[in-house]
Amino acid sequence: MSVDALAELFEGRRIAVLTGAGLSTASGIPDYRGPGTLARARNPIQYREFVDSDATRRRYWARSTVGWQRVAAAAPNLAHRALAALEERGRTTGLITQNVDRLHHRAGSRGVVELHGALEEVVCLSCGALSSRAALQQALVQLNPRFAHRTADFAPDGDAELDDTADFRIPACACGGVLKPHVVFFGESVPRPRVDRAFSLLRQAEGLLVAGTSLAVFSGYRFVREAAAIGLPIGVVNLGPSRGDAHANVRVDGPVQEVLPALVERL
Repeated sequence: MSVDALAELFEGRRIAVLTGAGLSTASGIPDYRGPGTLARARNPIQYREFVDSDATRRRYWARSTVGWQRVAAAAPNLAHRALAALEERGRTTGLITQNVDRLHHRAGSRGVVELHGALEEVVCLSCGALSSRAALQQALVQLNPRFAHRTADFAPDGDAELDDTADFRIPACACGGVLKPHVVFFGESVPRPRVDRAFSLLRQAEGLLVAGTSLAVFSGYRFVREAAAIGLPIGVVNLGPSRGDAHANVRVDGPVQEVLPALVERL
């Protein structure tokens, strides 16, 4: 269907927005499941493996030291800015994102629920203290200077394709605890208060716009199921099929950085 049909669906309605990796890929950040992913399929890190294994943590932080530069340098694209404009006009109840790159914030969105957290923050698994990923980057480079100017193929979630990580050194929290990116790893649950805030945004809405996600992960798909259950009109914008297509009133197959600005023009 067309952008016109999507605009007609949401005309006069305040909507909730659910976004995924399709918005990030348009800013140069790789994804797990987008077009072409099968050619470079990889297994994401598991929470329990990170917690239990020193070697896994060394591998994660070594690769992240190289991959972080891609996330830190990424800029919002036209899709992020279109959604920020909708919020500015009072057309949204809020935005639920599965992305961890903070690009919605950089574009100007304020009512954002980050389902899976944000790579810009680091959490101590012992004392719970939050700190800056940028500050940690400086410490990681100081301890491991040979990684300062490494280049590698970038991977999703600020990762990079490296193998020589066995001697990588990781700083601890001031309390001596293990540091972890403040994101939800596979095998880890989204905190309940965060889920409740997202459902609250949905239940205040008169429609749901789903953009740039295949909805393969249940943490995002549940909101489409809830919207369908309470009778909200649902519009889906994605390159390729999504798990939510069966619930969609309107589906637009196209790049979000083209479709969303066009939608904003019509609303």
